[in-house]
Amino acid sequence: MLSMNSSTMLETQLDVDDRTRSVRTRDLFAERSSTDDPGERSRLLDEIVTLNLGVADSLAQRYSARGLPLDDLVQEARLALVRVVESFRPEYGHDFLSYAVPSILGALRKQFRDSGWTVRPPRRIQEAQQAINQARSDLLQELGREPRVGELAGLLDLDEETVIEALSADGCYTPASLDRPVGGDGDADPGGRTLGSVLGGADPDYASCEARVMLRPLLATLDRRDRTVLRLRFVEGLTQREVGERIGVTQMQVSRILSRILGTLRDGIGDVPDVARAS
Repeated sequence: MLSMNSSTMLETQLDVDDRTRSVRTRDLFAERSSTDDPGERSRLLDEIVTLNLGVADSLAQRYSARGLPLDDLVQEARLALVRVVESFRPEYGHDFLSYAVPSILGALRKQFRDSGWTVRPPRRIQEAQQAINQARSDLLQELGREPRVGELAGLLDLDEETVIEALSADGCYTPASLDRPVGGDGDADPGGRTLGSVLGGADPDYASCEARVMLRPLLATLDRRDRTVLRLRFVEGLTQREVGERIGVTQMQVSRILSRILGTLRDGIGDVPDVARAS
């Protein structure tokens, strides 16, 4: 850990570096304004960009670990820096970074709006979430606890419903991987299970649940032999020939019995698939 004196010296050095970069940037823009040589102007622009690459990279770092690769963010920040250097007009008397930083941050936010969402919520929710993320840390320091929904809504002039919706969309940048091991604190599950392996899937019984409910009272009206034929054919999975051997009739008679039963059921509940002819 840095001592108090070492920390102060480091901060002083950083301030000196920032001032040196600011002065050098201003001088380079002045040189560019004073020359009409296209080659020299291009060289000076390149030098300004190189001098301020650290600023662009630092801004990109702010958005790391939010779902987009850091290399992509750095690339976007540097491209924005190039555009800013080309469009900056020093004759207006403004400091370069006061113009460059908001422009680079705007490009990074746009990158997230365009590419950062795995599940894309409405634009108003995206913008609200960005504002909430910025305000949340400030309120946390001020209040000494997590801010409430009402406090965030009041600070940002948003309705509470929008704040709740934006907070619930927080995982859209980086949803949990289905290959993530199951276990607390990132520990692997002893059985080697992953998140995807313990998630529920489609239950084939759901599709037939309603049919069973509708069929139950109709089946109760059938005689014992008809219910036996249905059980042997559709529950035990016997062929029509095997059903006939069980009840002492021919396969053709089983087919006719099934056709009659299904016709009765169809009249009772609607369109039942005609499976009587299935072997």
